[in-house]
Amino acid sequence: MSDIATLLSSVKLPVMPEVAHALIRTLSDDDADITTVTRIIEKDPGLTTALLRMANSAIFGLSRSVKSLESAVSVVGMAHIRARALSICLANAFTFPPNLDRLEFWRSSMVCAGYSKWLANSIAMDEQQAWLTGMMMRLGELVIAQSMPETLKHIEAQPCSPANRWEREREMTGFDEGQIGAEIARRWDFPEVVSLALQTSANPMAISSSPLGAVVHLAGLLSSPTPPPAQALAQLPIDVVLALGLNLEKLHKSMPSAESLSDISMLQAQPG
Repeated sequence: MSDIATLLSSVKLPVMPEVAHALIRTLSDDDADITTVTRIIEKDPGLTTALLRMANSAIFGLSRSVKSLESAVSVVGMAHIRARALSICLANAFTFPPNLDRLEFWRSSMVCAGYSKWLANSIAMDEQQAWLTGMMMRLGELVIAQSMPETLKHIEAQPCSPANRWEREREMTGFDEGQIGAEIARRWDFPEVVSLALQTSANPMAISSSPLGAVVHLAGLLSSPTPPPAQALAQLPIDVVLALGLNLEKLHKSMPSAESLSDISMLQAQPG
């Protein structure tokens, strides 16, 4: 048994809901349409209620309220509703450690997912896989927090940029959160491309084996609130930027704000 397997055996790894698995399968299904995604989500009444509440919130500024999930998907967009649904599933799957800010954790995860999708779009990479991988990047930290709670204070000590966090995780456990997340993804039967990207996400120059891992690495750096994303963009490791063929000048002009990529309002009342 590997050391990561030993680490995972010391915690209760959550079972990913079948609704989430079914939604993930639609990411690579070209035939999946609004009806397909709606029927999957409707199997979970709690999830359906949360998404309808989100769709009718001021965040989307709809001119009329939506009464059904199918209407919400039609108005807000299938990709957007699916992303929000998966966010809720992941957030509800884990028992959250009391000494880690739950809402900030999921905010940073959603921002990382959003920037992963944005970067992937700029180089014609699969946006949906990039979003999912970015959303999962920090899950390994939750395993560390459950298995070795005494290490969390050190890992989260200030300054705590993503690069600081990855270095401290390796120092304290021998692994970074991406490597642990890769094993979680394999146990959940996620696409192998996602597992490999997580495996290499804190080692971006393994780009030959996983360009997606390099994209998520950059998105992780951009997800930190300090420095602001626009400033962080100019500070990205140039070797990774060049290896991916990214154009920083063009990216700067189209860069979304972190606030536009995250909406934790739907998680406020969720357990965890």
